[in-house]
Amino acid sequence: MKKAFLYLGILFTLFACKKEQFEKDEELIKQYIADNNYNATRTSTGLYYIISDTGTGSTANAASSVKINYVGYLTNGKVFDSSPVDAPPTFVLAQLIKGWQEGIPLIREGGKIKLIVPSALGYGSSSPSSDIPKNSVLVFDIELLDVI
Repeated sequence: MKKAFLYLGILFTLFACKKEQFEKDEELIKQYIADNNYNATRTSTGLYYIISDTGTGSTANAASSVKINYVGYLTNGKVFDSSPVDAPPTFVLAQLIKGWQEGIPLIREGGKIKLIVPSALGYGSSSPSSDIPKNSVLVFDIELLDVI
């Protein structure tokens, strides 16, 4: 019985921490949008996006590979990653962060989108790089070149 209460307490704490982080992210995103005078759309998961060009080609799905140009940066403007100009990478969409899995299918080949990704749809409390602090809101400018 004590173990059951211990597990419930741990689950409650984890849920409360995630909710608190979600609220922090939401506040930061709204401030970032206001500061930059963006007209962004919010999805039910908390992803914000701005489509600057819908494109005219195919759309991606989870099984698709996508060739993209991108720049990733923090809300303070610090760039942490970008695609090589002369060799845009190709990725399997299902293997990317949830924010990209949700956002890239909103445009077609040739399209351009800005994704403002809350930490839960990005890297959360783990990070692939020291350039990205844990629980960071991420911003990506993405151009979808090809759907394979």
